[in-house]
Amino acid sequence: MKAPSTTALDPQARAVIDLVISSGRPAYHQLSPKDARQLFRETRPASTPTPPRIGMVRDLTADGPLGPIPLRVYRPAGVPASTPLAVLVFFHGGGWVIGDLETHDVLCRQLTAGSGVSVVSVDYRLAPEHKFPAAVDDAWAATRWVVAHAGELAVDASRLAVGGDSAGGNLAAVVALLARDKGAPAIAVQVLIYPVTDLVGETRSYRDFAEGYLLTREGMRWFIAHYLTAEAEAADWRASPIRAQSLAGLPAALIVTAGFDPLRDEGEAYAERLRDAGVRVDSVCYGGMIHGFVPMGRLLDTAGRAISLIAGSLSQALR
Repeated sequence: MKAPSTTALDPQARAVIDLVISSGRPAYHQLSPKDARQLFRETRPASTPTPPRIGMVRDLTADGPLGPIPLRVYRPAGVPASTPLAVLVFFHGGGWVIGDLETHDVLCRQLTAGSGVSVVSVDYRLAPEHKFPAAVDDAWAATRWVVAHAGELAVDASRLAVGGDSAGGNLAAVVALLARDKGAPAIAVQVLIYPVTDLVGETRSYRDFAEGYLLTREGMRWFIAHYLTAEAEAADWRASPIRAQSLAGLPAALIVTAGFDPLRDEGEAYAERLRDAGVRVDSVCYGGMIHGFVPMGRLLDTAGRAISLIAGSLSQALR
């Protein structure tokens, strides 16, 4: 499916960019990881909408390779607590360096409310304190833990999705590949929102939107430098899923991209590689949008439309 595209930057997206510029706020790559995380947490509420009413939220932990992994579980309103629901295991964005359960709380509430699916948000370990593949290891462990504890969570492990935005979309794609290679768990759909798929090459959109659209090429290089220990790791498919030898046999995918995003072309290239491998793909490019637009419903009308599309696709795929 293709959303209406445009060659012009959406006026509301332009206003968001101008707002950030006028605020004088530093770019993440000008800060330490600790300060960047704090800035992300502090500024996030200005762009996120009022959270919808849902039925239940609770925090718990999964068993991870090096200790507990914090999770946050969401259930929609109007559903008995014991009713098993389809489940989306969600990985937040933030370049593997910033972001947490709080920065993506409203987005997870929106997805739960809109889809009728239980969402489990994963607070995986961040770089540079925990380098690649720590985030992958936690994402994989958390997904398997959710399946193993489906009864406790009141979810139906036979209706499982993985998803995430940006770096979280990267992790979701990698978890889907791991599940295929290991034969379990069975994942019905992967939801990749402007995902990072290739840490090696620079696409045309990387060059065209290198500066001036919030996420910059220099910012991406800062994230990658913190995430990887050595440059050669960029070619590992667990860092760059588009470089996996084969994408055949993967679950169906919904891939959302933004027209003025440095990551646009690698997201669309991943969709094309999946199609070539015989995987069913719905890909949507919101032509006038910028990277990170989906949670910005307070400022961007298109964000609400994207949430509705993603939630509807989830509901249909996990019916």
